[in-house]
Amino acid sequence: MEAMAQTSSLPLYQLLQRALREAIDKRIFGPDEALPAERQLASELSISRITVRKAIDGLVDEGLLVRRPGSGNFINTRIEKNFAKLTSFSEDMRARGRTPRSVWLKRSEGTVTPEEALRLRLSPGAPVYRFNRIRFADDVPMCLEYATIVATALPALDAVDVSMYEALEKAGNRPVRALQRLSALLLNAEQAALLQAQQGDAGLAVERLGFLRDGRAVEFCRSIFRGDMYDFVAELSTP
Repeated sequence: MEAMAQTSSLPLYQLLQRALREAIDKRIFGPDEALPAERQLASELSISRITVRKAIDGLVDEGLLVRRPGSGNFINTRIEKNFAKLTSFSEDMRARGRTPRSVWLKRSEGTVTPEEALRLRLSPGAPVYRFNRIRFADDVPMCLEYATIVATALPALDAVDVSMYEALEKAGNRPVRALQRLSALLLNAEQAALLQAQQGDAGLAVERLGFLRDGRAVEFCRSIFRGDMYDFVAELSTP
């Protein structure tokens, strides 16, 4: 830590956070493994426990670590998704120090189905793009994504690379609000195979309808998440 501090203007706690993120990324700590005790880290690194606690608090807030009272601080293998914030899968993963990527199942263009026309408030025959893929965090499959985008919102089918929301933002058509519905399900054989899980494992289905600032619906997406990897949270307040 002393050597790092001499070559950086960052506070010590941020340097420790950086070192811990790198250790987690490089799998030096295994899934759900406990970190050394805060007292031990402070002693071995010759820094104060206050610095260690501040660094760990930040990583807990980011979702990289989870604090278990009486047991210590553990690598968090679960992802906490704030249900009240409209962020993309790629943004969520990058914020947690993970690398998002996709395996495409299907990319196609066509016209709306009756259900899509109803959800997106489009006329029959309106053109749309469909994007079906497996979303990964590093090398771990996290969810299946089946998205339908109004064709006028993107310049072309191949405009979407890793992040659909980044492509929509470049086109000036990123959703600013959405209606989301969460429901529980059991993974069927096909879903389980794609997600490297077992048939009958718990899953979470999320339907999202995204709207532009002028009120037009632009995105209808249904995602199937691994139940052992995701927690959806939302902050509630009184009226």
